[in-house]
Amino acid sequence: MRHCKVFSLLLSFFLFFVISSAPAAAQSRVIVRDSLGQGALRATCLLLNCSIVEGIDGTLGQVFLITAPLNIPLTTFLTQLVSQLGIVDAEPDLVLHVMQSQTAPSGLFDRSPVNYYGTSVWGGYVNQPAAQIINLQSAQNSFSVSGAGIVVDIDTGVDPTHPVLQAVLLPGYDFTRNHPGGSEMGDIDQSTMAVVDGNVARINQSTMAVVDQQGASALSQSQYAAFGHGTMVCGVIHLVAPTAQIMPLKAFHADGTGSLSDVLRAIYYATQHGANVLNMSFDFTTNSRELGKAVNQAASKGIISVASVGNDGQQVVVYPAGLSNVIGVASTSNSDTLSSFSNFGQPPVWVGAPGEGIITAYPFGTYAAGWGTSFSTPLVSGTVALLRSLSGNVSQQSAAQALSHAVFISPALGNGRLDVHQAVASWCQVSQQC
Repeated sequence: MRHCKVFSLLLSFFLFFVISSAPAAAQSRVIVRDSLGQGALRATCLLLNCSIVEGIDGTLGQVFLITAPLNIPLTTFLTQLVSQLGIVDAEPDLVLHVMQSQTAPSGLFDRSPVNYYGTSVWGGYVNQPAAQIINLQSAQNSFSVSGAGIVVDIDTGVDPTHPVLQAVLLPGYDFTRNHPGGSEMGDIDQSTMAVVDGNVARINQSTMAVVDQQGASALSQSQYAAFGHGTMVCGVIHLVAPTAQIMPLKAFHADGTGSLSDVLRAIYYATQHGANVLNMSFDFTTNSRELGKAVNQAASKGIISVASVGNDGQQVVVYPAGLSNVIGVASTSNSDTLSSFSNFGQPPVWVGAPGEGIITAYPFGTYAAGWGTSFSTPLVSGTVALLRSLSGNVSQQSAAQALSHAVFISPALGNGRLDVHQAVASWCQVSQQC
């Protein structure tokens, strides 16, 4: 990496979350649904020598995280558990992993100030190729839409002081620490960083920080592999829907790890705190009954769920994108081809969107570029928020139908590559609100 005294931060990476099918064996954690509630589960755990850690589904009070006894195999314990009165289902909690790579697009060096819906932003952010490819400004201007409602991002958190995002951020929640906020800035020691001027340093897979040499060395370590991901995703949502509100729900650590149980807690929290759109830039390699139930619960409340399809370059079904109540998003290049790293096929892909060199916000009030379906997904989530600008009656089904009015490229991309103008025009006609 280059040795620098003080630099602005640029993170050019191919970043996404994958939840493996291997259970967290060391912790032996289990997600369980008990139709009789916590009191009955407590009695069951007395019998089977398990312990209740916390509730997962908020005020509903039927889904819990428990720890299994250490003296028997987890599969044996699961068999015993599901045979108990009131137990509807049980499954292992799952573990997360992260991957990354890539370099900087030229547009990231365009720091000319642009007034974007009342906030001064970099020209490279507003005028980047992705925005032009999906006909974003045409849709915003033709239909006078700029986003409405609350878009929830389940991620690593956000930089709540970022000038691009500050005006639209709502108080979130940090499920990794169990306290309000949703900030990812507590994941790092800011005393080692001084990202202050307008220069740009290149960061790749092995150099995960700028600033001075000490700070660069600190953030290049594995414990910071995913730092900034949530801020970046929120920045893309804001690019598309600049007047929509964003609620950050932190379910992932800075190293990119987390658990299925925290994701479930975040989905239920969003459902019970006014969410309209749910952005999930991560994927599970195996299905989860409780994930499906959480998403269905959200859909029953009118929440529209959007998720990335993963970056394995395979035709494979992943979750939550593969669920019927979720809009799965693949990545396309700036030349309108399927990205080499993107998963493909329907399901899980409903639509594709640009996901290469997406310029967006990054912690410390600066910008970064990202590659991956993680950054295609918020382009679609933001588009759903634009639909809500015309009518708040948009549902999962009607949003998916509007988004299907896309630029057809290949069957591998489902309905095609996102065209925001066509999507909004379709909803305009259906809703009769313009």
